[in-house]
Amino acid sequence: MSYSASDSLPFSAAVTLDDVRGAQKMLSGVSRVTTMAHSHHLSQLLGSPVHLKCENLQRTGSFKLRGAYVRIAGLLPEERAAGVVAASAGNHAQGVALASSLLGVRSTVFMPVGAPLPKVAATRDYGAEVRLYGQVVDETLAAAQEYAERTGAVFIHPFDHPDIVAGQGTLGLEILEQCPEVRTIVVGIGGGGLAAGLAVAVKAVRPDVRVIGVQAAGAAAYPPSLAAGRPVAIGAPATMADGIKVGRPGDIPFRLVADLVDEVRTVTEDQLSSALLLCLERAKMVVEPAGASPVAALLADPTGFEGPVVALLSGGNVDPLLMQRVLTHGMAAAGRYLSLRLRLTDRPGALATLLGVLSVADANVLDVGHVRTDPRLGLTEAEVELHLEMKGPAHCAAVGQALCEAGYTVTAQSLGGALGESA
Repeated sequence: MSYSASDSLPFSAAVTLDDVRGAQKMLSGVSRVTTMAHSHHLSQLLGSPVHLKCENLQRTGSFKLRGAYVRIAGLLPEERAAGVVAASAGNHAQGVALASSLLGVRSTVFMPVGAPLPKVAATRDYGAEVRLYGQVVDETLAAAQEYAERTGAVFIHPFDHPDIVAGQGTLGLEILEQCPEVRTIVVGIGGGGLAAGLAVAVKAVRPDVRVIGVQAAGAAAYPPSLAAGRPVAIGAPATMADGIKVGRPGDIPFRLVADLVDEVRTVTEDQLSSALLLCLERAKMVVEPAGASPVAALLADPTGFEGPVVALLSGGNVDPLLMQRVLTHGMAAAGRYLSLRLRLTDRPGALATLLGVLSVADANVLDVGHVRTDPRLGLTEAEVELHLEMKGPAHCAAVGQALCEAGYTVTAQSLGGALGESA
């Protein structure tokens, strides 16, 4: 799905190219100029060159260091002396922590109680005092703002400040320098700071380059906001991509996105999973779901982008447990992992016969489970749950047909490709 910004919205000069260039000078020697990697697989899929801007290899593992450093470096001496405070479940927390340490500023970061332990540990290691509060980010954010009011510490917003936007915009300049032939840049959008800053830089230098934003369908606040002409909050955003899981656009980024971003698209959870899996397998890149959202958009509509294309991998901070679940989900979405349940007669050799059918169909059995005591089962029935490694949707359909022809009835199946109505 996609939404195009209205041409009638007035241009906002909250952040200019000079601001972004000033931020670039400020970040010299602080942030890395991250790699631009050609993707042969995506280039073949789109029929034009595709490059990956690997900001997942940035210090702290995401682009957030850029904006955080510019924002904190711009504080007055008395503001620095009061310290800074932020609220984040991960990337912004680490960016603020490292930026503060580099600038000699005391930092306090509020994180949700359930924040992944590796992200909490990394934030502490970068020098911040971490306080765990609240079950959701909104509660954590309120606690950080209350702390700022009570102590005088400067609250560092993750996206709604001109300095943050300017800092993130330095990525736009890097992309134009590394890939001057680019025609389309695809970037994930949460609150909008990254997309806004990038668009400011790119459109000022190369107005012919299309900038396309990508949101998770379950946390897509920009389409209704662009339609309304103002930031609109959505209820309870839900997505695995916590880096773009924002319920309301920032006021400053929204105006810039509305003015400068050519289009905002949405992608599904399945598409995010498949993109993350592709980044790992084909590009050898560890990317978090939010960082893989531009790749998800390319996979969803390979003919919808003018090349050369640059897809911005915005971050790589993914919890190992989430990575395990997402990869399994991604394999299922790609038809390479299948979970199903079926009934068979509970007699010696029945399971061996079933496994023989699967062996002939070339399905690799990863796990088998038995249920014999369910009241839904007949006296001589057993239910078997199977987890299979597959070769794609066509293979899933072939396995379903083989089971049907062998007389088995599939009672349930997971993602992984249709088994066919006959099964």
